[in-house]
Amino acid sequence: MEMNVLNVPKDLRYSEEHEWVKTEGQTVKIGITDFAQDELGDIVFVELPEVGDDIEADAAFGSVESVKTVSELYAPISGKVVAVNEELEDSPEFVNESPYEKAWMIEIEPNDLGDVEKLLSPEDYEKVINEED
Repeated sequence: MEMNVLNVPKDLRYSEEHEWVKTEGQTVKIGITDFAQDELGDIVFVELPEVGDDIEADAAFGSVESVKTVSELYAPISGKVVAVNEELEDSPEFVNESPYEKAWMIEIEPNDLGDVEKLLSPEDYEKVINEED
């Protein structure tokens, strides 16, 4: 059986729900991981919050729809949405093609930037996905 090698960038933090977080100054970008998009299959629709919305850690902030299923997106940390990747509205396939670059989903101003450090390290996240495989 061929093992699919999934990309887990070392400069990001991860949630157990398969979201990634990238700190950029005082804001963080959030998207779904390579593992998540691989499990979901071809993404056909992405629903995201509005700029100005508050999101709560562990609460759903949107969803992705694939040919197989609809899956909720869960906020890894709390904060206020300051940007939404509007390209995903017309090009949801970016989630499959480029989950870490083109397919960031939202950018938030976190309530506490220190919450990012509480998320999984790349090494810990790799253990999570190896257990699920």
